[in-house]
Amino acid sequence: MPSELIHRYMRIDHLPQIWCPGCGNGTIMRDVAAAIQELIDDPEKDINRDNIVIVSGIGCSSRAAGYLDFNSIHTTHGRAIAFATGIKFANPKLNVIVLTGDGDCSAIGGNHLIHAARRNMGLTVIAFNNNIYGMTGGQYSPTTPDGDVATTAPFGNVDRPFDIANLASGAGASFSARGDVYHVRETIDIIKEAIQHKGFSLVDVYSVCPTYYGRKNHKGSAVDMLRWQKENLIPTARYYSMPEEERAGKKLIGILSYNDYPEYTEEYAKLVKAYRKKK
Repeated sequence: MPSELIHRYMRIDHLPQIWCPGCGNGTIMRDVAAAIQELIDDPEKDINRDNIVIVSGIGCSSRAAGYLDFNSIHTTHGRAIAFATGIKFANPKLNVIVLTGDGDCSAIGGNHLIHAARRNMGLTVIAFNNNIYGMTGGQYSPTTPDGDVATTAPFGNVDRPFDIANLASGAGASFSARGDVYHVRETIDIIKEAIQHKGFSLVDVYSVCPTYYGRKNHKGSAVDMLRWQKENLIPTARYYSMPEEERAGKKLIGILSYNDYPEYTEEYAKLVKAYRKKK
């Protein structure tokens, strides 16, 4: 991570971070910090350090809220979006960013995810998606691919996995996107778009977990897992220019859905204003 980002946006006394060697979570945290830095440094954007709140739940990914030096809150398992909803509702002017894991937001926190998306609450949710519960022992998560092994699926996972970006879009999110830890520049740009979007935005960022997911499923080293992302996760512009036969087995990264739905706190404020006029 560039030293400028560390000194401007990290709690130095909380470093070094505790993620395993090769874990992609540090890269995603850097991407979030870089996106925020570029928005703060742009005089045309109405974003500053004081109106940013970082919220996280429980899990490997959620440690990031303790390292990032912003107004931040480390909440309970699966409840990060619920806490963030309360913060945004209390002060709609804030830019509220949720850092969560695939298990945290789509298993125990799944209801909070779909209802915040349905309401189009003005939150930015960054899902650190490593396909497994990394912090608690390598159990399979809602995004573990069909057939892959985990401590709680020793013979292979039979559950069909969630596509978190499409799940959020289907629930009503006005912005959903996908990034990964190999395509850094593209992912930073996606996160910037998500933060600036008025309404509920979700970015499902594919991380790598060589310690549990990679080791149990013979994915090789962290470098091998990043090489897989390089070859199989294709940015939007390149993806749509590829012949259809070359897209087989590949996944698109980029903005998947974008809609101009009314934002929840603004609509609620209109109701309050109308009610007061009647009185």
